[in-house]
Amino acid sequence: MKNLFLFLTLLVLSVSVTAQEKKQTKKDTTKTENLDEVLVKAIRVKEKAPITHSNLDKKDIAKRNLGQDIPMLLNYLPSVVSSSDAGAGVGYTYLRVRGSDASRINVTINGIPYNDAESQGTFWVNIGDFASSTQSLQLQRGVGTSTNGAGAFGASLNILTDAISEEAGGEISNSFGSFGTRKHTVKFTTGRINENFEVAGRLSKINSDGYVDRAFSDLKSYFLQGSYSDGKTLIKALAFGGEEQTYQAWAGLSAEQLEEDRQQNPYTYDNETDNYWQNHYQLHWSQRLDNNWSTNVGLNYTRGKGYFEQYKDERDAEDYANLIVDGSDVIVRRWLDNDFYVVNANVTYKNEKLEVISGMSYNTYTNDHFGEVIWGSDLAPNTSIRDRYYFSKADKTDWSAFAKATINMTDKFVAFLDLQGRFVNYKTNGLTSSRAPINVDDDFSFFNPKFGLTYDLNAKNSFYASYARGNKEPNRNDYESNGASVKHESLNDIELGWRYNGATVQLSANAYYMLYDNQLVLTGALDNVGEYLRENVKDSYRLGLEIDANIKMSKKFNFNTNLAISENKIKDLTIERDGELKNLGNTTLAFSPSVISGNALTYMPYENLQFSLLGKYVGSQYLSNTDTEASKIDSYFVSDFNVVYEIKMNKIFKSIVLQGLVNNIFNKEYVDRGYTYLDTWSGPEAVEIQGYYPQATINFLLGATLKF
Repeated sequence: MKNLFLFLTLLVLSVSVTAQEKKQTKKDTTKTENLDEVLVKAIRVKEKAPITHSNLDKKDIAKRNLGQDIPMLLNYLPSVVSSSDAGAGVGYTYLRVRGSDASRINVTINGIPYNDAESQGTFWVNIGDFASSTQSLQLQRGVGTSTNGAGAFGASLNILTDAISEEAGGEISNSFGSFGTRKHTVKFTTGRINENFEVAGRLSKINSDGYVDRAFSDLKSYFLQGSYSDGKTLIKALAFGGEEQTYQAWAGLSAEQLEEDRQQNPYTYDNETDNYWQNHYQLHWSQRLDNNWSTNVGLNYTRGKGYFEQYKDERDAEDYANLIVDGSDVIVRRWLDNDFYVVNANVTYKNEKLEVISGMSYNTYTNDHFGEVIWGSDLAPNTSIRDRYYFSKADKTDWSAFAKATINMTDKFVAFLDLQGRFVNYKTNGLTSSRAPINVDDDFSFFNPKFGLTYDLNAKNSFYASYARGNKEPNRNDYESNGASVKHESLNDIELGWRYNGATVQLSANAYYMLYDNQLVLTGALDNVGEYLRENVKDSYRLGLEIDANIKMSKKFNFNTNLAISENKIKDLTIERDGELKNLGNTTLAFSPSVISGNALTYMPYENLQFSLLGKYVGSQYLSNTDTEASKIDSYFVSDFNVVYEIKMNKIFKSIVLQGLVNNIFNKEYVDRGYTYLDTWSGPEAVEIQGYYPQATINFLLGATLKF
């Protein structure tokens, strides 16, 4: 790793020196930018589409990009709540939108699905510092438009990686901060070679000790792309990925532990770690055939492999396939070994009145789950280290086809129609980590229509209305915890919105009604690797209002604020508690605060100097679906302070960017999530095993970026 950093640093320096020596003619970048955007055109929406969304560009992302993961960088968008196991925003991090967790948020990178096909979650820890290679992103709230991969039930997040650079250059970025957090990044680009070719890359290393004791993260990642473009053709080949090791902190703390020392970690085994490697290979070919027609084809292969190591004391022999003697202590490794292939293709026709995008996506996923005994205090006879005590193989295929049309009906009315068919097969057989049989062979066929209308009242005001249907299959954990009784879930999403675009004020307001059938709701309980368990409830809904405003107060002051108010309910919840069925009536959905607000006040005394004061409020929420006060988490308000100062240079460096970020400046002690078993148990025992995840008190990050 050190040699690679040295190599890239020297390469950046040599490229920059060459760039200084050469006289480069500026080129029209419009064609290049449009071609880059074709990679995500099929799944993104335009500004006036009847889809509720937010956009962030590279400049927005860079302001706070000092080592924390992408969920933390999105924390101030409407209806978003971010969290991390280690408490400092590095390592395992989480994103919720409108109360929906990562398994409901469809994530794509250049149109390629990133969610794990089997668990449906998103693990940013596997591609650390990916924000440094992100050109732009769009977060669509609700069902959104048709996308590739797992269905969106809370949001869709599509990411576009770095665009082609016209000029050679590079960056060396370093940041340091609290809890031993440090990030080192080296980037380079050759710029256009012979007007058509470019090679660019990044190498990153992030380390953090974590706010929680021993909850360290060691993240290594890379990004490399080669591009060819000539105004009509864009070909990109990308390789990116990472290697991570994190010490476990997902057990959380009891109320008593939180009171006595909120930074303690109940794990004591010194190698209670998660270890995973993931590499992605993408090939994209975008072609503009003429002024009306364009096409895009994307290919992907992802290779992932890793294990979680854990110490267990005084175990029963039958739990480990009789590889140990009853009462033995044991250390196990639980492995995942997977391959993921994707083919995307779409074609676009566009004229002055009509744009039609049609496409398909096919992916196939295989995953081996197995566990090894790597040590035992008393192994059974004829047993060897690394003998397996469980194994199961999973296969999943997912293909979809869609057609989208945007029709300019008049100067004021624009119609949007989106039809998608999605077809899924999931197979798995063998034993779970608890040595319970898991044998599944399920097929799902989904039809997901979406349509909407936008009305431009005048140059500043527009209104929109939309309806979207979503369907989603269960994930592996659902089959493990619910067996054959688990059902797929469906969602009807209705959105009404108003957008105002004035010279000094830009505002968007929307109301939504998300009506679920057989929603797989989080019960608040965890499985044996810290994943939340879910179960079907017949009828539930989310009803809310979101407001997002940007106000230019003067040439130097800017204020951005957003507010989300919602009601999130299960209708007539019936649960089995202590062996009896009980109807609790209408209850509040777990992990669904009714108020979420974010704001940022920015002061720019000079063009190259910016100060921002940010605030985030998250209302109280329940960890269970039973409205039990014992499972309630208090509301919290935290503030961050961000400063960015760019020094323009004329010699070797183009500029030096200095950044500072103070998180939680008022030193608030808070928890933002946890777990409980109150949905299935009652009484003191259930309360005693509740857990909470403390987030960091006041902490800072300082960084410097040298741009060549």
